[in-house]
Amino acid sequence: MQKSVLVIAIALLGITVMSAQESVTFGAKAGATFSGDGVNAFNDPNARISFNLGLLTEIPLTNKFSIQPEVLYSVQGYDIAVRNNAGEIEYQLDYINIPVLAKFYVIDGLALEAGPQVGFLVNSELNYKPSGTNSADISLSEDQFNKVDFSAALGASYKFRGGFFVNGRYNIGLTDIYDDSFSNNVFSDADAKHTVVQAGIGFIF
Repeated sequence: MQKSVLVIAIALLGITVMSAQESVTFGAKAGATFSGDGVNAFNDPNARISFNLGLLTEIPLTNKFSIQPEVLYSVQGYDIAVRNNAGEIEYQLDYINIPVLAKFYVIDGLALEAGPQVGFLVNSELNYKPSGTNSADISLSEDQFNKVDFSAALGASYKFRGGFFVNGRYNIGLTDIYDDSFSNNVFSDADAKHTVVQAGIGFIF
C-alpha cells in the first residue's frame, strides 16, 4: 500500500512538472486536525485533535481559477465511550491524503476551495482506556479498517503578499471507515464515515 501511495504521489508531481509554467507555484503547509466518526450511533463520540502536514502546488488556469493538488500526511481518528461506563477507545488512524481542489479567488488573496480527496491508510492503532476496575470484553481487529478512503473537501484560504497563507477546510467522508466484516459485541453494523476539520498555515515558494 505504501508503494502505491508513493507511485501516485510521484505521478502527481510528474504531471505538475510536465505542465509547469512560470506561474505555477509550490508550497508546504501544516496545521491542526479535528476528526470524528461522523455518526450519532456511537455512544458519546469525541473528536481526536492532532495534526496534518504536506506539500502542494497551485496551477493557475485563469486570473480567478486554479487547480491545487496536495499530498498530506493526516493524523485522524476519534474516541468513543464504551457501554456501561467501561472506559474509552481511541481509534488512531493515519492517512496519506491526496486532495485535488478547484480554487476560485473571490477577491485578491481570498479563495474558495472544493474538490475530491482520496486517502490511503498507512497506520492504525486501537488504544483502550479502562475506567476504574471495569472492563469490556471487546474484540477489535485493525484489519477491519478500509485501506482507501474517499471524501469531499470544502474550504477557504487567504494568501498574503510574500507567500504566507492561512486556510481552513472541512472534509466530508463518502466511504465507510470500516469494511463490511466489521461487527463485534460493542458495535454491530457500524456505518461510520470520517468528518475532519483542518486549520493551518503554509508558505508558497
